[in-house]
Amino acid sequence: MTTVTLKSSAISQSSLWAPALFLAIGIGIIFVAGHVQANTLHDVAHDVRHATGFPCH
Repeated sequence: MTTVTLKSSAISQSSLWAPALFLAIGIGIIFVAGHVQANTLHDVAHDVRHATGFPCH
């Protein structure tokens, strides 16, 4: 029988990457959306709706 021992520091460090990445992406999206012109943001959202086949009118 083989016993595997994991260090708790290795587990905690690897489990922090995903939340940190999602936080960075979220802050980036908010920063970009906050500084883009309203018409540009609307046009992008409008084009995505049409591309996915979602009716928007």
